[in-house]
Amino acid sequence: MNWPASVTIKEVGPRDGLQNEKVFVSTEDKIAWINQLSSTGLKYIEITSFVNPKWIPALSDAAEVAKGITRMPGVVYTALVPNRKGLERALESNIDEAAVFMSASETHNQKNINKSIEDTFPILREVVQQSLSVGKSTRGYISTVFGCPYEGTVHIEKVIKVSETLFEMGIGELSLGDTIGTANPKQVQEVLEVLLKRFPSDKFALHFHDTRGTALANILVSLDMGITSFDASLGGLGGCPYAPGASGNVSTDDFLYMLNGMGIHTGVDQEKLLSASRFIQDKIGRPLPSRSLQACGINK
Repeated sequence: MNWPASVTIKEVGPRDGLQNEKVFVSTEDKIAWINQLSSTGLKYIEITSFVNPKWIPALSDAAEVAKGITRMPGVVYTALVPNRKGLERALESNIDEAAVFMSASETHNQKNINKSIEDTFPILREVVQQSLSVGKSTRGYISTVFGCPYEGTVHIEKVIKVSETLFEMGIGELSLGDTIGTANPKQVQEVLEVLLKRFPSDKFALHFHDTRGTALANILVSLDMGITSFDASLGGLGGCPYAPGASGNVSTDDFLYMLNGMGIHTGVDQEKLLSASRFIQDKIGRPLPSRSLQACGINK
């Protein structure tokens, strides 16, 4: 297999990890946690979401968090932005990047955004264009690329259409989401073979949930096919409020352990990362799925 020399880990725990938690993590603890993450060597942290607080109560303090963190030079602090109003709040909070999101499947898009796919495009286009006009980078997420909790199999042509439209808007990178953790290595290979004939590999990131324990296996296939950007969530936190049965993202701790063992550079300090995992586990008050935490006896 072909392994890259280096990989970029995009930490999404403060947003994708916390958005589905029943325990509200205080603003002060969120800020302290993100500051810890900033000191680990991570170069990209998704800190919150500017979605209407009534839909995601766990992140209702988005502006306070974004304004309260200590910014480390060289770290990109990004946030999820659903529409123009959310972008205005995000820009006031000085985010570095706006991340827009939608689904490849119609039903999940309706559940998650309350709009059809076609009606979502102009809203996201406005966010992307306004972000770029003020010098902020933009990123896109496509959910349910590998399967939908409502529709089952998602045809690759739907993924292609959404990808083409988002790239045409001007996003810099597109994260392909295995929202409910149904993907297997063969499927990942087949999807990437199609997409990489149309778009450069450096335009994609992969976002795997570990519902069935296949996230790291899927990452290995992605690495072999030239993908070097991956989303991960510290401790394996996560889940989608509009994807029944979805568990957390691939654990950043476990992903880093694997990459270190393979000699793939990330610039991230494993011990500092585990310390940050222990911190957020204590605040949430339950053991996290991370195997690295288990191996260290931290989450017993």
